[in-house]
Amino acid sequence: MKFTLSWLKDHLETDATLDEICKRLTEIGLEVEDVDDKAAFKPFVIAKILTAEKHPQADRLKVLSVDTGKGAPVQVVCGAPNARAGLIGAFAAPGTYVPGIDVTLAVGNIRGVESHGMMCSEKELQISDSHDGIIDLPEDAPVGQSYAAYAHLDDPMIEINLTPNRPDCTSIYGIARDLAASGLGTLKTRPAPSFAVEGETPVKVTLDLDDEKLCPGFALRLVRGVKNGPSPKWMQQRLLAIGLRPINALVDITNYMTFDQGRPMHVFDAAKVKGNLTVRRAKDGETVLALDQREYKLGPNNVVITDADGIESIGGIMGGEHSGCDENTTDVLIESALWDPMNIAKSGRGLGIITDARYRFERGVDPQYMVPGIERTTELVLELCGGTAAKADVVGYKGYEPKIVDFPFSEVKRLTGLEVSTEESVAILTRLGFKVSGSGERVSVSVPSWRPDVDGKADLVEEVMRIHGVDNIKPAPLESHAAVNGRILTTLQIRTRTAKRALASRGMLEAVNWSFISEDQAKLFGGGSPALKLANPIAADMSDMRPSLLPGLLTAAQRNADKGYGDVAIFEVSGTYENDRPEGQRRVAGGVRRGTASLAGAGRMWLNAGKGGGKPVDVFDAKADALAVIEACGLPMGNIQIEQGGPEWYHPGRSGTIKMGPKVILGYFGEFHPLTLEALDVSGALSGFEVYIDAMPEPKKKATRTKPALELSPFQAVKRDFAFVVDKSVEAGAIIKAATGADRKLVTGVNVFDIFEGPSLGDGKKSVAIEVQIQPVERTLTDEDFEALTQKIVASVTKFTGGVLRA
Repeated sequence: MKFTLSWLKDHLETDATLDEICKRLTEIGLEVEDVDDKAAFKPFVIAKILTAEKHPQADRLKVLSVDTGKGAPVQVVCGAPNARAGLIGAFAAPGTYVPGIDVTLAVGNIRGVESHGMMCSEKELQISDSHDGIIDLPEDAPVGQSYAAYAHLDDPMIEINLTPNRPDCTSIYGIARDLAASGLGTLKTRPAPSFAVEGETPVKVTLDLDDEKLCPGFALRLVRGVKNGPSPKWMQQRLLAIGLRPINALVDITNYMTFDQGRPMHVFDAAKVKGNLTVRRAKDGETVLALDQREYKLGPNNVVITDADGIESIGGIMGGEHSGCDENTTDVLIESALWDPMNIAKSGRGLGIITDARYRFERGVDPQYMVPGIERTTELVLELCGGTAAKADVVGYKGYEPKIVDFPFSEVKRLTGLEVSTEESVAILTRLGFKVSGSGERVSVSVPSWRPDVDGKADLVEEVMRIHGVDNIKPAPLESHAAVNGRILTTLQIRTRTAKRALASRGMLEAVNWSFISEDQAKLFGGGSPALKLANPIAADMSDMRPSLLPGLLTAAQRNADKGYGDVAIFEVSGTYENDRPEGQRRVAGGVRRGTASLAGAGRMWLNAGKGGGKPVDVFDAKADALAVIEACGLPMGNIQIEQGGPEWYHPGRSGTIKMGPKVILGYFGEFHPLTLEALDVSGALSGFEVYIDAMPEPKKKATRTKPALELSPFQAVKRDFAFVVDKSVEAGAIIKAATGADRKLVTGVNVFDIFEGPSLGDGKKSVAIEVQIQPVERTLTDEDFEALTQKIVASVTKFTGGVLRA
């Protein structure tokens, strides 16, 4: 939003300097983005041509003697056709930067004659596009004085970065109102427009809409007998200063009203409008040639203004070329309407049109100013173009019903920490245009029509805070924790970070996938609930919240394989969704390995076979990754149980479930079901896992965070092998658990190193060989100690699994 200082002071009585105004604007939330103090125009002075002689070497050039008001006349070579003795214009000395031609002047030699500066045209000073001749000033123009001050080119321009929730400050009047409320001057009030009205507006307006909020109001007035020439110099200068090109008086008035009052207006050449006007939805395929000389194809989502010949305007966005006003316009229809902000935003975005009118209507204009806006515009038309105004025809408008907000003053302290008295809060809101009723610590506040962004008490707190002064909020240190090095992150946050480090240290790369997947993929992994479908998906294959990390990881691995990177190990630690309730969002660590990307290393067998690599990944790679996450998160591994099988997307014979106790499921791992891979269009050796970090129990609180002393046994550890014959249905994990529980003080580790099945063992039997690590603690064990421990291990395995020691 741009405006000049003098334009602002049309609405604000203040003695504040430019710097003070800019500082206050930023303090009240209207951040100043740029200030142009017009210093570039200061070097230009008013000068008089004393003589104008023909150039000796060029017919179209003249050699001028110019009085700059300082010392002896200077010689200037000029090619302007209107250069003559006695002309008073704008002079630029050597060293001056001329913005219109982007050149810094120097002493030049033109066809053998030195030129010490230049006499400037309006285009060279960016006053207008005119470059037919140099500037010709009245005879009483003060020679030697600043041309910028004389021509009002030294008016500083301010640009603020306006947030979308402040439609009231899309007008210079609204900005002045905010500054006045902050105490920087007094808001000027202009008397209501007053002019004679003759007759009715013959063109009637019909709102033919299925939803009345698309156009809540429409005002139209005919002004007869206007003369549409150039707008006055002061208006042109202001429009040019904010980047708008003056066109003609009628169009310039509408642009002026857009910025001055935040009220977009539109004018139709009445002679080009056939019959009455109708506001309706456009028909599919209808087209309109707009004022930007482009043809737009419209549809039912666009609201248009039509006459008997067709579309004349895209409502609230841009007018049509056919009914535009030009120098031949004598009768003009002035439109002031209200439009639905959401429809304007969608239409403008869909058509690719960005205009000042759309910018304001999609944020919300003041509905109460629809009729006063057409009155003020009519006043300007009559003042600048003459004519006779007819009575305005207003349809559809039902008035403004103010929002009432219940406001407890205690909210100011609670939300901002500021101590603002009740009286000051009421005064601030009143100055901003709010109406406060009631007394005590809780009042009712009526929201003015120009503030559609204010809906609740927090919005009112913001208003009080920004006018009272955000800089009055005193900085305060963060509350210190109870203990030195006290924990800041939650257990879930710590475990999330730890899981990422653990998987990265195992050679896996972190992936970040979309939280949205297709409905088919969601159903494949236990999701697809209607509650988890997106209302506005960004793509057809991103319609559901993901129930698992695996679909994204598997398809990502396949994309890498399609590009020649078949050995991929990737992981993700993120959220999955079981339902639409907060507790239905899980924190999961998931990973996928493809090809030969095992921990030992990927590649062909003969490259790293000695390290155990080169083999296709399998269920045990996924198991190791899952257990590594659990161990890194600090869970006691002795309490972890592994059960065969997993969800239906895993291979039924090559997958497992990780539990902690009979009820707590920590995760799943394994190879994938062939039908799952086929449905995802994924192929190759693949294994993966998911560990539910949020299912892990909180660690027990310790008296101190200091690690206990490391205690190492001075006695040699011993390993003993056992082979048990058990039923084929007995899991190896049950044997490991039974052997470990035989003597938890001495048995420090149990590993399976062989499984054998054969006729010699009998039908339905298998042999499981385990290695038991025994660590003496208090003394060296004797043969009798080992024999007793052996009997306890055999007895424990027999009791819990039914196994017998193999002969």
